[in-house]
Amino acid sequence: MTPSPATPDTVAIELNAVLVALTANQPQVLTLDDGALLPSGPFATEHPTLQSGVRAWVERQTHHPLGYVEQLYTFADPNRPASDGQRRVVSISYLGLTRERLSAGPRDPEWRSWYRYFPWEDWRTGPSPLVAQSILPRLATWAEGADASARRDRQQRIQMTFGDGLENWNEDLVLQRYELLYEAGLVPEAKAREAKSAGADPVPGMPMRHDHRRILATGIARLRAKIKYRPVFFELMPPEFTLLQLQRAVEALAGRPMHKQNFRRLIDQQGLVEPTGGITSEARGRPAKLFRFRREIVLERAVAGTKLPLSRPL
Repeated sequence: MTPSPATPDTVAIELNAVLVALTANQPQVLTLDDGALLPSGPFATEHPTLQSGVRAWVERQTHHPLGYVEQLYTFADPNRPASDGQRRVVSISYLGLTRERLSAGPRDPEWRSWYRYFPWEDWRTGPSPLVAQSILPRLATWAEGADASARRDRQQRIQMTFGDGLENWNEDLVLQRYELLYEAGLVPEAKAREAKSAGADPVPGMPMRHDHRRILATGIARLRAKIKYRPVFFELMPPEFTLLQLQRAVEALAGRPMHKQNFRRLIDQQGLVEPTGGITSEARGRPAKLFRFRREIVLERAVAGTKLPLSRPL
């Protein structure tokens, strides 16, 4: 019997992966199709669990083994059609951490800094000039275009997510900021909607197809929140590292600078690392001690949740 064609009520399950690595103090995300897509594919029923399924197809599609992995979010908006436009797609996304491996050819997956997609999220050297100079003026124009009640609501949301562009920046609100820019028509992904004058000129940032940049924003937000109570950032580190390298790695993920002494005191108090006995062999500068992650400390006890010593702008 010939199977009947898919109807609009048919639901397909799709898997997406936000796969993160660190290279040269840049948080990298694995992408496909010249950076336009996250690794994705249909859920295969031969896998006993969704997590085993996502590991299998990510490793098959990207040639990258997954280390730490957790389910991120399920996107089930009714306006998420499949590529053939015939089915509704329920997308189950995962966050995975690994170490970068070089691609073998131009058609292979490519690592890209996630700050190419969200340049306003990088506050490591101070407040992002994009926020004050580009984003806030356009959001203000968008807010002024609404009636009195909606205007107050928009202004409050702008203040909560972006602040004044100089302080009170909450690095965890990555998704809320992207969704606000989307609603205001300030990102290319929103171009299908009727654009107001405020949204005619998108803010800088590389777009992605479908809702993959929204999924990426969800992954970044989850990881930024998670590193404050669980040391998953060690999954991205080499076997041996200096304390400065560790600090720069955490800063890269958080998008914020940290107090050097407070950070080292926190790492020491938690007993997360131990010296290897080795030192760096750099040609310049004073040699630094090498450390390794005490993985057994996480297995022995739950590491106490301690807020990272992020530096706040003056």
